[in-house]
Amino acid sequence: MKIAIYGRVLHQQDIPYVKELINALLSNDFEIKFHEVFFNFIKQEIDVPKAYELFFNSKDLGNVNFVISVGGDGTLLDVVTIVGDSGIPVIGINTGRLGFLSTINKSQIPEVVSAIMNGKYSIEERSLLRLDSNNSLFGSSNYALNEFALHKKDVSSLIVVHTYINGEFLNSFWADGLIVSTPTGSTAYNLSCGGPIVFPNSNNFVINPLAPHNLTQRPIVVSDDCEISFEIEGRSNQFLCTLDSRIETVDSSVQMTVRKADFTIKILRVETDDFMTTLRNKMMWGVDKRN
Repeated sequence: MKIAIYGRVLHQQDIPYVKELINALLSNDFEIKFHEVFFNFIKQEIDVPKAYELFFNSKDLGNVNFVISVGGDGTLLDVVTIVGDSGIPVIGINTGRLGFLSTINKSQIPEVVSAIMNGKYSIEERSLLRLDSNNSLFGSSNYALNEFALHKKDVSSLIVVHTYINGEFLNSFWADGLIVSTPTGSTAYNLSCGGPIVFPNSNNFVINPLAPHNLTQRPIVVSDDCEISFEIEGRSNQFLCTLDSRIETVDSSVQMTVRKADFTIKILRVETDDFMTTLRNKMMWGVDKRN
């Protein structure tokens, strides 16, 4: 079985966990393939026992069975752009902070390696959204696991986002911007901006205006089988458009449509892990902080 490993630069205290992961995989006869940039970093910190295959993008993954993301949720979002529509499951080992996507704690490395060996895991399929535009924004990586967002640029005044659902006018949002979130992204930027938490398999998008001028403009949950399109205007003719952590500058001539992508991202969960457990743990529901 072949495992690919991706990460960013790690904190010094996380280096022993990477070493533990490598040793656990090798001792169970896994083949390891490293992301080139990550490998060049860790070989300065760890005495790597041998030469490894390297990959840089999705074309280099080949017959990999799983991709392990070592880091936080942002690291796993990087992996999403590498895996793309290949169908290779992703395993998120959390060395970051909150970890709604990278739900496997770094202390669980032996457990997750054992789970892979013995097939004691489940695969959760997460939907993505796709952005289509008249100027090919984001090229072939025009999809997002968490959200699409429009923002005013710098400290400019409010922008107006004219929003349509299946070609029918919904509203003109006077705001700092607007988010369209997937169910996965509902616990990310959308949640920080007062949007609802949506279960991963609910087949919805959340449309959430950012700091709207009209306080009656609240987040809206719509079916993910619809197409949501936008036109933007403002005093400035420069706006920001983001897909997860990727960003482009656009102007009012750009026409954009968001729809559900035609592929999913597969995320591995160990048997002790589920979405409701993650919610309770990450949101600290029921925890009495007075002690």
